[in-house]
Amino acid sequence: MALRLRFAAFSLLLLFLLSPLLLHAKTLKRDMKALNEIKASLGWRVVYAWVGDDPCGDGDLPPWSGVTCSTQGDYRVVTELEVYAVSIVGPFPTAVTNLLDLTRLDLHNNKLTGPIPPQIGRLKRLRILNLRWNKLQDVIPPEIGELKSLTHLYLSFNSFKGEIPKELANLPALRYLYLQENRLIGRIPPELGTLQNLRHLDVGNNHLVGTIRELIRIEGCFPALRNLYLNNNYLTGGIPAQLANLTNLEILYLSCNKMSGIVPLAISHIPRLTYLYLDHNQFSGRIPDAFYKHPFLKDMYIEGNAFKPGVKPIGIHKVLELTDTEFLV
Repeated sequence: MALRLRFAAFSLLLLFLLSPLLLHAKTLKRDMKALNEIKASLGWRVVYAWVGDDPCGDGDLPPWSGVTCSTQGDYRVVTELEVYAVSIVGPFPTAVTNLLDLTRLDLHNNKLTGPIPPQIGRLKRLRILNLRWNKLQDVIPPEIGELKSLTHLYLSFNSFKGEIPKELANLPALRYLYLQENRLIGRIPPELGTLQNLRHLDVGNNHLVGTIRELIRIEGCFPALRNLYLNNNYLTGGIPAQLANLTNLEILYLSCNKMSGIVPLAISHIPRLTYLYLDHNQFSGRIPDAFYKHPFLKDMYIEGNAFKPGVKPIGIHKVLELTDTEFLV
């Protein structure tokens, strides 16, 4: 017992002696240089809150707003940069890619333009990348596939073009992938199905083609997927019965494509299916009774198809009327 007390006292003494060193650790010059380059390129809305030259704070000056630092060894490094909804205008700040210890980069809801630079692949520790609601263009750089720690990727509501890079399948920790509301073309890479932790995939409102059968062709694909948004594209073909192998699905959003055929009974066997959107396609036939007895299914949209008379939706939802067209963008 006495030995334990002595050890505890020694630990407290060591912490007391070292704490001033931690508090006065210097910010890594690399990170200071990068943040000051970013500061020079941003608008007044951000700059007015970034006082001094040290983004991690210096003496009486606090850390810059939106900047989080941590101590590593003898230095402080920038680990998070969150500058969103402040109307940043201009190209993506390439200096960000010199912040090699970043775990979170959030620049959403600004007015960034141009491409994401390929140097983004340098941020090996990045877990969250949020660039949605900007005006970013060009292709999604395949170098994003080098960010092995990434769990959340938000690229929606931009103007990205080209195909979805299959390199995104190289992100073993990825859980949420948001690519909706862009100008993406081609087929959705079936390699995405190998992502063992992917829970949410949204590629809606693009110009994608292909079939669901192609998307799920890899055996055992999408084992953790809960939400699949494929709406407002140019997908064709039917709903394959094999889609029922995605047993964790809760939302299946197929609205506004060019899909056809019948709705297979097997889909009603997905145990926790809650929302099923089939509207505005070319589906036909009848919907099996099992869907209407499903214990979790709250909403099933069916309008705008060629189902036989008597087929009914599930849930209460508003069918678009002609008088509503003025609200469409």
